[in-house]
Amino acid sequence: MKPTPRGLALVGGGAILIVAGFAFGYPELAVVGAAALLAAAWAVGDAAWQPRLSVARSVEPDRVARGEPCAQTLVVRNASRLRAATLIAQDACGGAPVPVPLIRLRPARDTTVTYPVPTGRRGVVCVGPLSVTRRDPLGLLGSSRTHGGTARVWVHPRTHPLAAVPVGIARSLDGRVDRVPHGNITFDALREYVIGDELRRVHWRTTARVGELMVREYVDTSLPRIVVLLDDREAAFPQPDGFEEACEAAASVLVAALREDLAAELLMLSASSAIGTGDHQSVGPSGARRVDAAPLLDRLAEARLHPGAAQPEPDTGADTTGALEQAIDRLRQYRLGDTLVYLTGAARAGDLATVGALRPRYPTIVAGVFGDPAGVPATVEGLRVLAVPDAAGFAAAWDGIGRW
Repeated sequence: MKPTPRGLALVGGGAILIVAGFAFGYPELAVVGAAALLAAAWAVGDAAWQPRLSVARSVEPDRVARGEPCAQTLVVRNASRLRAATLIAQDACGGAPVPVPLIRLRPARDTTVTYPVPTGRRGVVCVGPLSVTRRDPLGLLGSSRTHGGTARVWVHPRTHPLAAVPVGIARSLDGRVDRVPHGNITFDALREYVIGDELRRVHWRTTARVGELMVREYVDTSLPRIVVLLDDREAAFPQPDGFEEACEAAASVLVAALREDLAAELLMLSASSAIGTGDHQSVGPSGARRVDAAPLLDRLAEARLHPGAAQPEPDTGADTTGALEQAIDRLRQYRLGDTLVYLTGAARAGDLATVGALRPRYPTIVAGVFGDPAGVPATVEGLRVLAVPDAAGFAAAWDGIGRW
């Protein structure tokens, strides 16, 4: 409970009247002061009563693209048996309060409130909890309590359709891409047996150890794989809107790759590891593999610019903090794919040259530079540079490359 300014003034004035009444022999003043203190005591007792509320929360859908509609539904029930509740309630939605009217909510009754969740910006919107504030009728004391849990809404970047998808030097076993003479099947992991698996793939030693049938999981390492390297250094994007455009371009490339059943990886300079489609596969009833793109788009929704990184070298324009170099070292050590897409807002020749040095490991390298195209090198050895103002321009330039 927290006293209001009116309550503090009433208590202070009542105490002064009681002291003045006894000191100067005016019992009337003491009576008025005692009445003020009794009113404050009654306010404490009234504010101490808290209604029993149960709150059910649902968000539909919990993952949307930027600008798509999303609704939050609250069902508030008065679990008290005796008193109706008239309360001032506010629900937190992305840091902004949303009023929730609870006027004479009778015992064992509920009310439903629905309001839209703002999806105009990419990110993760936290919704809840419901905050209920009570005041006594005189407005002397106020108490606040939270009810119910919270929910999260992932606002994914918008995607732009890409007609062309690079295939690198590899080929898929179905023959769609034919640029190497052989495929390559490699052991990947062990998993539990699923009806329909071939018994010749059972790993009997592990099965004997864990007590369940375990089978070998293989992957075709010759399948075309796309790696998206997103620059999330604050100094790389003088305008924050440029980073939003880069996230949209990354989402567009990933969605296009999944549409063509190609494996894709997402790596950010601030992250210690990549997240890929191979990490989020499920087996359908028919035994077919299904790839879930939500984790990749969730990572893009959570992406933020990291301050204090990427101070350029005056002479070379390279990153002196090593964030880019560390990412390049990981890509050089662990060959994640055969097509690399580097998205940044800085047209520093040193950074572009560092990425272009991966050409022996990645046959196809594309650099998307967002913002003012002035000052962007037209050609950099080892990669193709697409200097574009926004994600829509990136999609147009991407499809304009033609044959990969």
